[in-house]
Amino acid sequence: MKLSKAARQHRIAQILEHEAVTSQAQLVELLSGSGVEATQATVSRDLEELGALKVRAAGGEPVYAVPELPRDRSVPSDHLRRVLGEWVVDVASSGNLVVIHTPPGSAHVVGSALDRTPLPYVLGTVAGDDTLVVIAAEGVDGKEAARLLCELSGL
Repeated sequence: MKLSKAARQHRIAQILEHEAVTSQAQLVELLSGSGVEATQATVSRDLEELGALKVRAAGGEPVYAVPELPRDRSVPSDHLRRVLGEWVVDVASSGNLVVIHTPPGSAHVVGSALDRTPLPYVLGTVAGDDTLVVIAAEGVDGKEAARLLCELSGL
């Protein structure tokens, strides 16, 4: 069965919590065994977006694990640039807020990447369907935060 991206990633996180998964191919097989269709390339992207890491299990074997706390799931800056470059279509600001527009259904992808990347000028985000509000950190105005996000987005 085909699952939404969020549902598939949730299933992957559950599998990693209960199974010692040593490879992406093994994860594809485990997903298939539970009736979920996914390619190795899709699983690779999902693991990256989940912030999965290879850690040493008891016995020294490297296995995939997802950090328990969302704040611990950092996104590499190159991933953030890719997400912003692919999904951000417009950026505007007002006061200490930045409004980012994306294609329909994509604001949460951008919001998640921003929330998981330690940017000193971003306090947090609120995502709708195709619009994302970014709250600039204290001492940073929305105009400056918008400029920096446009730079990261390639706009």
